[in-house]
Amino acid sequence: MTRQRALLLSGSIGMGHDTLAEACAAKLESDGWSTETLDLMRLLGRGADSAGDAVFRSMLAVPGLYDAFHFAALRTGSGLARLADTAARRQIWPRLQARLDAEPADLIISVFATGASAVSQLAARYPSMSHVVFCTDATPHRLWVHRNVDLYLVTSAVAEHAVRRFEPGAQVLVVPAPLRGPFYDPPSQPEARGRLGLPGHERCVLLMSGAWGIGPVAQVAEALGNAGVHVLAVAGRNTRLERNLRAAAARQPRVRPFGYTTRIAELMAASDLVVTSSGDTCTEARTVGRPLLLLDVVQGHGRDNLQHELELGDAAVSSGRAADVVRGALAALDRAKPATAGATRTQAAWQSAFATALESVGR
Repeated sequence: MTRQRALLLSGSIGMGHDTLAEACAAKLESDGWSTETLDLMRLLGRGADSAGDAVFRSMLAVPGLYDAFHFAALRTGSGLARLADTAARRQIWPRLQARLDAEPADLIISVFATGASAVSQLAARYPSMSHVVFCTDATPHRLWVHRNVDLYLVTSAVAEHAVRRFEPGAQVLVVPAPLRGPFYDPPSQPEARGRLGLPGHERCVLLMSGAWGIGPVAQVAEALGNAGVHVLAVAGRNTRLERNLRAAAARQPRVRPFGYTTRIAELMAASDLVVTSSGDTCTEARTVGRPLLLLDVVQGHGRDNLQHELELGDAAVSSGRAADVVRGALAALDRAKPATAGATRTQAAWQSAFATALESVGR
């Protein structure tokens, strides 16, 4: 029997899209599918991924600039947003079409908005192919919603309404946010602390701010250490931040610096509190069973996601200023309940919901 083939369309801006694609691919492969993931930023041409990173970082560096672009342009689908989407789609769709002509797919899952746009334009050429769009933002913006989409997967009722704002008849399914395997089976706190050489009963926080390490993470880490808290500080892919964290650790031994690491589930299990920006890390922390202190440092969709996380509970919010984070973290640690053992939810819930999604598009 020929294996069904799925193509996942991601984009290397941060790590959220790639992590989501990885979770979907793992489930599909366990069900006998063959999968491939395409990075559409690289499909745009040589250097487009690093250029995209640079543009996004530059916008975030100017207070209010990305807020303005997100809420006034992306959220509403203004002429400026449509122009940007059209320019990217024109670069991608001929290369994507050539790939699909050579290697047809039964299913495409777009976890990147530009992918949804490109496949929408190509869909009529491949009538037997199903197209699913998967967005984990609390409020998907206009460029996520297109014609020729068989199903939208979202992770909240708010997101479902955001999709139907632009396409009232869209088929939308709310599913649990998928995670990588280690978060469903974390070690106990004593076990995790033993591996890391941390004191068993002293306060400890995990501090991170996405793959880019947005905000004054090094200053916050040192300030928390000076306040008597052990800090597991993760720089992600931000090499400059990693250097700054190592310098902070040389001055304050309670700071444990990490660069990019696959040990996040273990670090969460060792901590009493996770201090982070809004994003997929929040779902990971909730699954491991740790409360959140959210840093209000990501503009645009980050503000939407932060508000949604606060609504879910067991979370507080702080500015990114070191003194504010220390005050908020100490108060959150005072309120924190004893660390739970094991995950708060199972992988089966996500897998069952994803199986239902595939059945609904005839797969």
